[in-house]
This record gives sequence, structure tokens and C-alpha cells, in this order.
Amino acid sequence: MKKFKKVSLFSTLIFVLSLFGLSLNAEGKENFKYNAVYAKGTTRTKTKPIKIAVEFTTHSACAHIANQKGWYKEEGLTVSSYENFITGMALAVALAKGDIDTAYICLIPAINAKANAKVPIKIVAGIHKYGYGFVVNPVKVETIHDLKKEGIRIGCTREGSPLDALLHKMIEKYHLDKKQILNKVRRMNPPKLLLALKMGQLDAAFICEQFPTMAEELGLRVFLTAEDLWPNMQGSVLVVREKLIKEYPDIVKKLVKVTERATQFINSHPEEAAEIVAGGLQVAGKKIFPVKAIDVASKLVITPSPILKSLTVRLVNTTDINPEEIQKAIDTCVELEYIKGSFKAEGFVDSRFITSDSKHL
Repeated sequence: MKKFKKVSLFSTLIFVLSLFGLSLNAEGKENFKYNAVYAKGTTRTKTKPIKIAVEFTTHSACAHIANQKGWYKEEGLTVSSYENFITGMALAVALAKGDIDTAYICLIPAINAKANAKVPIKIVAGIHKYGYGFVVNPVKVETIHDLKKEGIRIGCTREGSPLDALLHKMIEKYHLDKKQILNKVRRMNPPKLLLALKMGQLDAAFICEQFPTMAEELGLRVFLTAEDLWPNMQGSVLVVREKLIKEYPDIVKKLVKVTERATQFINSHPEEAAEIVAGGLQVAGKKIFPVKAIDVASKLVITPSPILKSLTVRLVNTTDINPEEIQKAIDTCVELEYIKGSFKAEGFVDSRFITSDSKHL
């Protein structure tokens, strides 16, 4: 009888423990399922190193500031290269080669890259409006009609550039003889245009900022600005490859966030922004693309004073983007035969990454 009781007690104990074990096993499975879901929900965002390209001007001021202050890294972005290009046109050529992920670039070169080289890019933010000027030697050019005089030499960047577009708008607005004016034009990159004006080799020139403002310190005159010739002109934009938007949307979101932060910094701390940009450009002048432009660019002494005026007077710094203005630029490119056919701005702009606050800078 005692033996039977012991067996019964042992069996009961085993039964209870087995039930308890099953309970633990079931709970363990539930915990495993929960942990798997939790792990899935907290998996790190997919990312990759990115290559950034900018222009050797105040047009890319927000990028220069973000780079100098380490804000890309702070936001968790890994920048494998940060390259300066002498013009937006040179940058557009590099974009076509496919080794640049994102670029701070003038709008018209971006349009050319998309339409002519079929580069799969989208605009995800604006950078600034305006940013170009027509600089003259005040001794040689006092009125617009002086441009008609024999011997007057005019400088401009090559066809297909924003400056060439403004040259044509000036001809149209003031009813100048197109053939006569274009025959006077000599094509050079921006630093070379400034030096040619300084040395008296040119009497007038269309140049992008910061060079017109630097020219004023040499005794030259900014005769016309982009705002005079093209109201609401979109100057530069932030473009990214469509693949980056599709596969790494978080990277694009962070790029726009950093760009917004730097743009707000320019508007709220212009003096400090000018110091940072001037320093960055002075260093960049010794390493820009194409390499053949380094010799001229490295000779320029870039100080905070003209950079400050360029950022606060000649540029309107905002990440806001208006598809209607982008369409006007596309139509201008068609009219001037920079591109063969038009396309819709709506498919070229992806503004969902821009925050509401930045739209009202």
C-alpha cells in the first residue's frame, strides 16, 4: 500500500511538472514569437556610403556648411566622397558617368543631364533662387546700349548653362541684335571670367555668384541680376538618383533634413555661415574638377565679406520648390534648344521629403 502511494505521488508529481513544462514551453514559444516581431520592427534601416558632388560657389553653401560642421555624419550618413566642380555643367557631365549619388547643382544643368544624358535623377529640394549677375566695367559700359559698341567684349559660360539662358533673356528684354551680341561673346568658366574682367580682357560678363559680388570689390559693377531678367528663377536644386529614392529612402530623407538645417543656419547666422563657406571654398579651389580649372581657381582669394553679401543679398536661400518654376526652366531649355523635347516637371520633382517648416524659410 505504501509502495502504491509512493508511485501515485511520484506519478502526480511528474504529471504536474509536465503540465508546468508544457506551460513554460508554450510561454517560451510566445516569447520567441514576440521577440521575432520586435526584432523585425527594430531592424536597422538599410543604408550605404554616398558620393556627394557640389559646385565651387555659394550656390552650394548649404552643402559646404553641412560638410564643414559634420552634419552629414551626425545624421548617420556615410559620405565616401565630397567633390567640387567648377560649374554645374561640369557636374552634369560627372552625373552622367553614374558615380555620383546626389548633387547640389544649378537647375538648368540638371535638366540637361536628365533630358540629354538620360540620367535618372529627381529633384528632392530647392537650394536657392537667383544667384547670377551681369558684371561690367563701368568705364566701358554705362548703359545697355553700350554693348552694341564696336570692340566691346562680353564673357559667358558655354551654351546650355543658366548664364547663357540669362544672356538670351537680356537680349530679348532689351531688344538687342542677337547675332551682333553673340558674336562678341567669349566662353570661359566663372573664375576665368572674373580674372579676365579684372585684367581688362573682358568689358562685361555673365557670372554666377559668388563671383559678381567679388567683382564689385575690384571696382566692377553688377549691372543686372538674375532677378532683373528672370523673376522667381530657381537657381540650384538638390538632386538624387531615382535608385537612391527607391532603395534607400531614409538616406534621401536625411540628406534633405541636413540641407534644410544648413539653409536655416545661413538665414539665421549669416556672418558665421559666410566665414565657413569662404574657408571651404578657399580650400576647395585647390582641388576641383575638371583638374585643368584648378590653376585659375586657386589664384582667387575668397574672403567672408563678398560671401556674406552673396548669401544675403544675391541669393534667396530656401529649400522650397515650385514645380511651375521648374516647368518654366524646362520650357526655356527647349526654346533655346538645350534639350530636344519638353517633359513634365511633376515627374521630375519629388518634394515629399521637404518638411513644412522649410517651405516658409
